[in-house]
Amino acid sequence: MSIPVTLIPGDGIGPSIADATVRILAAAGADIAWDRQVAGMAGVARWNDPIPDITLDSIKRTRLALKGPLETPVGDGFRSINVALRKTFDLYANVRPAYTIVPGRFDNVDIVLVRENTEGLYIGVEHYIKIGDDPRAAAESVAIITRLGSERIVRYAFDYAIAHNRKKVTLVHKANILKFSQGLFLDVGRMVAQEYAGRVQFEERIIDAMAMHLVMRPESFDVVVTTNLFGDILSDEISGLVGGLGLAPGANIGATAAIFEAVHGTAPDIAGKNIANPGALILAACMMLEHIGDRERAQRIRSAFETTVRDGSVVPRDLGGTASTDQFTDAIIARLE
Repeated sequence: MSIPVTLIPGDGIGPSIADATVRILAAAGADIAWDRQVAGMAGVARWNDPIPDITLDSIKRTRLALKGPLETPVGDGFRSINVALRKTFDLYANVRPAYTIVPGRFDNVDIVLVRENTEGLYIGVEHYIKIGDDPRAAAESVAIITRLGSERIVRYAFDYAIAHNRKKVTLVHKANILKFSQGLFLDVGRMVAQEYAGRVQFEERIIDAMAMHLVMRPESFDVVVTTNLFGDILSDEISGLVGGLGLAPGANIGATAAIFEAVHGTAPDIAGKNIANPGALILAACMMLEHIGDRERAQRIRSAFETTVRDGSVVPRDLGGTASTDQFTDAIIARLE
């Protein structure tokens, strides 16, 4: 029986890399029934809404989505796409793997960053403060961290480590300064870590030291778990360690739905030119297959992709070649075993 998945091709290069990914999954024998929907500027053009209700309803039915890059509309009256998705489906875990495919500055990077996705400074509790006659003399943003939110994201990181044969979880915080909010996150993390003692190694790092050590010896890190803002920053940093966002997939996981995505932008300057690199979305699709238990197929696709990239003879220009999107896709398909 086919597995229903909501497909949101996205904007800019999104439709091109989505079509390439769909072709590769079909060639690998993945039995998926795609429900194509729109969001971003395509959603505005069709429904005057960057995240239309019909798209949300589709995800509610399928509980799985693969999403290309989306352009966020500028102007009042439009909902934030990411906020709407996170709130609607309580997508509390943002998972961003980064590993070395082509040796470069760092040869042995293999890090999975698990970011709390719904709390912290990004929860959106903020306001201006009037001083004298100036209604915007100051501004205040509130970072809200709950025991429930902290426990479920740290536990997710440990469970992920066990499920994927990972050896260590590093919890990143700033509890030395933010003693209440970050202190709560750290205390809960220590409590959860005790339950996994003997199975998964645990360590703590202060955020600024972590940022430094990531660029000095990234090979020493495995699974990293942290709060929303720190995770947003560190996830792009670890992507940079392996060549940038072009090879950076992401997943947003909740109890009732999971959305997998390419985390790079829409690249409007190359849209429609058949030269975009679909790598990030292909790897996101592999994460999706693993999520539904199809690990063997995910590994076959990932192996074909990595071999094609390392060979270097048929790769797009951002990977140092001259191949078109279609040629790169064909080369990957030809290597599927």
